Amino acid sequence: MASPVLVYDDKYLKYNFGEGHAMREERLLLTKMLMQDYGLIGPKGAVEMKPSLAEYEDLIAVHDRGYLEVLEHLSEHPDGQSFSHGLGISDNPVFAGMFEAASLQVGGTMLACDAVAKGETEKAMNLGGGFHHALPARASGFCLLNDIAVGIKRLLGKYGLSRVMYVDIDVHHADGVQSIFIDDPRVLKVSIHEDGHYLFPGTGDIDEIGTGDGEGYTVNVPLPPYSGDASYLHAFKEIVIPLAEAFKPEVLFTQLGADAHFADPLAHLNLTTRAYEEIGRDFDEISRRYGGGRWVAVTGGGYDIMICPRIWTLFFAKMLGKELANDLPIEWMEYCKITYAIAPKGGTLRDSEETQDGGAVSSAVKKVVDGVKRKVFKYHGLS
Repeated sequence: MASPVLVYDDKYLKYNFGEGHAMREERLLLTKMLMQDYGLIGPKGAVEMKPSLAEYEDLIAVHDRGYLEVLEHLSEHPDGQSFSHGLGISDNPVFAGMFEAASLQVGGTMLACDAVAKGETEKAMNLGGGFHHALPARASGFCLLNDIAVGIKRLLGKYGLSRVMYVDIDVHHADGVQSIFIDDPRVLKVSIHEDGHYLFPGTGDIDEIGTGDGEGYTVNVPLPPYSGDASYLHAFKEIVIPLAEAFKPEVLFTQLGADAHFADPLAHLNLTTRAYEEIGRDFDEISRRYGGGRWVAVTGGGYDIMICPRIWTLFFAKMLGKELANDLPIEWMEYCKITYAIAPKGGTLRDSEETQDGGAVSSAVKKVVDGVKRKVFKYHGLS
């Protein structure tokens, strides 16, 4: 089998909502540089591939044509807005070239899906994408186009897959992906996120389990703020692992938002890199056990530009089956200091801090896990 694939283009940085916005795509460039400095790209690592713009026919598999026309018009005339389409509000300010910038990230996810579905590689990461809030006719939560939904539709349609397991670990609920596949049993959707009572978008309760033929194939795990590593990993292993065993996905598709980390400025789940690294090992095991190793990954949220590169590099190392030294490369550290006047604390890839959970699983998280099991496990032959 060919080497794993990393999809990336410096043009991803054109997805730019402007100075002062929480989303800074420099985090993608810093991740690419860190992966290179660790030797994860090249002759002994992954093959790098550049995406092309998604075509209209790809986008209308998910998005309303009218919305795409408005998005394209405002991209050319950025002095306007369309509040009914979520464009021009503070989360999603209009900027020149935004249609092309978003389409390129969709194209990146499509390319990762193609590479895995065609058997060109077992594992592919789009170092971009992950825009899980975008709806068919509305932008939401920094997301203009839903690259994830377009990619999954491609796996189901063009490649005829019937069991795609989508696991979203972004701290925010995967509301857009959920709504698009709400009645589709071919896509088992698991979103582990901070409880919507405390965080945008305010959805993702355990009662949201899908509709019609898709009932039981939407799984939401809303965790209370400050859950920490032990509680989060308990929820992940108690829910994701048995569902994967029952569903036996042909492809694992993951959204790897880094914003559940304790240093993220927009959320409060309080994870460290230890939890992310263990989740990466579990994802790799799921893909190998049930899908012949097939794993598509996209990045997603994360609003501390020193945290995202470390977390996504740890995940990519798991995709490549490599263990990385803990000392960050000197060249990368120097670039961060010179360019951003900041560098990761301690100069290490992994956090030295532990969350204040003492290794104990909270009773509140146990209650959530028990509730999720009661709601959805019966649909999968699980008790």
